[in-house]
Amino acid sequence: MPDILVIIASPREGGVGAMIGRWFLDQAGQRPDLRLDVMDLSRTPLPPIQSGNADGPGEEARALAARIAAADGFVVITPEYNHAYPACLKLAVDAVRHEWAAKPVGFVSYGGRSGGLRAVEQLRLVFAELHVMTLRDTVSFHQTPTQFDEKGRLTEPDGANGAAKVMLDQLIWWATTLSQGRAARPYTP
Repeated sequence: MPDILVIIASPREGGVGAMIGRWFLDQAGQRPDLRLDVMDLSRTPLPPIQSGNADGPGEEARALAARIAAADGFVVITPEYNHAYPACLKLAVDAVRHEWAAKPVGFVSYGGRSGGLRAVEQLRLVFAELHVMTLRDTVSFHQTPTQFDEKGRLTEPDGANGAAKVMLDQLIWWATTLSQGRAARPYTP
C-alpha cells in the first residue's frame, strides 16, 4: 500500500485551499489502497533560503527531506497566482532534491478561468528536472467560488469526484510500480 503525501500549497491559512484540501482528503480517505500524510504549507516550517551553508541543511530542511523520502507518491493541491504556483511551494520543492526522484505526482489545481492549469504546466517542468513522474490526468477547479456552497461542499460533485478517482487510480499504479522498481534497482538521478 503506497504512502501518499498530499501537499496543500496555499500560503494562506483557511480559505479556498483548505476547502479544496478537505474535499480531496475526503475523496482519498475513502480509498483502502493508500495511506495519507498531509503537509499544509501554511503551517509547515520551511527552510530559509540559504546559499553556501557550511553547516549543512538545517532542522526544517531535514524534516522536509524525511517526509518527502518517506512518501511513495505525491498530490500537490495548488492555487494559481499570477499565472504561476505559490512561492512557498517553490521553496518546498527546491529545498529537497534526491528524495523526490522516481516517484509520481498528481495535481489538484484551482484558480480563475484557467483553474490553476498554468501553475500545473510550470510544475511539470520543475518536477521533470527532479526526475518525478507527473500524471497526465489532473483535477482542476475553474472559477472556484462558484463550485462550492457556503458549507464547502461541491455543488456538482460528479465531475470532480470522477476526476479525483481517475487521478488516484493512476497515482496508486505509478507509486506501486515505481516503489517496486526502486526496491529492485535503486534509482540514481
